Amino acid sequence: MSPTASNPDRRAFLARLAKAGLLATATGIAGFKLYDGIGPSPSSADQTALTLPEYAIDDPSKPQRRNRLAVVHGNDRKQTVNQGLKALGGIEAFVKKGERVLIKVNAAFASPPALSATTHPDLVTELVRLCLEAGAAEVRVADNPINDPATCFELTGIGPAARSAGARVMLPRIASFQPVSVSDGRLIKNWPVFVEPLSGVDKVIGVAPVKDHHRSGASLSMKNWYGLLGGRRNIFHQEIHDIIYELALMIRPTLVILDGTTTMMTNGPTGGSLADLKQTDTMILGTDPVAVDTFGAGLLEKSIDTLPFIAKAEAAGLGTTDLEPIFLNLG
Repeated sequence: MSPTASNPDRRAFLARLAKAGLLATATGIAGFKLYDGIGPSPSSADQTALTLPEYAIDDPSKPQRRNRLAVVHGNDRKQTVNQGLKALGGIEAFVKKGERVLIKVNAAFASPPALSATTHPDLVTELVRLCLEAGAAEVRVADNPINDPATCFELTGIGPAARSAGARVMLPRIASFQPVSVSDGRLIKNWPVFVEPLSGVDKVIGVAPVKDHHRSGASLSMKNWYGLLGGRRNIFHQEIHDIIYELALMIRPTLVILDGTTTMMTNGPTGGSLADLKQTDTMILGTDPVAVDTFGAGLLEKSIDTLPFIAKAEAAGLGTTDLEPIFLNLG
């Protein structure tokens, strides 16, 4: 029996997703309004909204687990990500034979890799290779960019890198979105989410660059899930810390990776000049997104007190800002 079939929550999610997908296909142009952020009426939320399953393999409430955060220093992304994974038990600790894996990248902008506004294609290539080497049945690479999706995936190099390594690149389309609600959430209620890449997957890996952000203060691993939102997501800008916190509630990933090889210190999240960047030569990997983002904030020379989404996620039991008990610094 496959891992997906043996998980009741995931099985129920897939059944509901399939049913909702048929509805989206049938409604055609009417469905466009849903993905433009209008969504079903609140009274129908219980019947239509999905709740995403968990993909985490670690329990952040168990502080005795030391292998939740690995930090590696160096400027070769292939080497540092491999060293970090080895410290956490190897890719085999996260991906099993026959599993389907989603790598959620940051492909938000149509900019070249040198500007560090998006996930670096070298990192994508290596992660896809490692997942397939571990026996993954399929690796998907996806994001819902701010700019034109096809252009973003090509100009960032993410699309060619993913395809050449053997992954399936999934670009958003109207039928890719279904309404999702977050338990105990206030903002993500019956909101269109890019769920098609999640259909049938067993593991989810988030991969993002370390960046300054003019609204949230920092764009790190939890902010990366913003790329799953559809609709008029810019309405959340005024409550940016709350939406990042709810995104962390919505997605419980298997692993998150922050690429601080080159950090965007200013003018984020788009940047646009090499002057915005600092060579910080750091790769951060972990099963605890709160811990990963806490360390990432340090690369930006920011106190976590200035990033309320981190405290909100910690208070909800999603991880810890106390790095010492779980920290593996690999030099």
